[in-house]
Amino acid sequence: MSERNSWVLVDGENIDATLGGSILGRRPQPEERPRWDRLLGFVADRWRQPAKGLFFLNASDHLPMSFVQALLALGYRPVPLSGPSDAKVVDIAIQRTLRTLGERDADVVLVSHDRDFVAETAALADGTRRIGLIGFQEFRSAELASIPGVEFFDLEYDVHAFDAQLPRVRIIPIDEFDPAYFLD
Repeated sequence: MSERNSWVLVDGENIDATLGGSILGRRPQPEERPRWDRLLGFVADRWRQPAKGLFFLNASDHLPMSFVQALLALGYRPVPLSGPSDAKVVDIAIQRTLRTLGERDADVVLVSHDRDFVAETAALADGTRRIGLIGFQEFRSAELASIPGVEFFDLEYDVHAFDAQLPRVRIIPIDEFDPAYFLD
């Protein structure tokens, strides 16, 4: 019998758009982007089993070969997609992948905030597998957050996927409050 895996499905467009548009207010610099290798390591350590990553890319206009090569070196399998300009090819592919994973003995982590994955994620949360959601807590879809049995992890605070602290406003549990941070 083969070992159970955690499949990590990364909606790169969604994370990049949230980081740039909602957190930074501009296009992220290379040093402000997530360290994707930390994500696979986090999932493997947290769930104590191998983590396999699929990184979905809209390649309708071009294929960013240097990024694809970096993903391959980090252990991800890039999924470059194309389609009509009005098609949400990444969302369609992730939805299909989530449905296919429902037929397999695997745990699943979705890296996105997108509510387009609610039905597929809810179907996976049947108690037979672990389901995780990674993103920025304050931008997580309320519909995704309401699915029972889903574990939530913050890309910055739990996964530690960034080398520098992002300019985020978050609710701070009182046990984590450090007044010195605000007095600097």
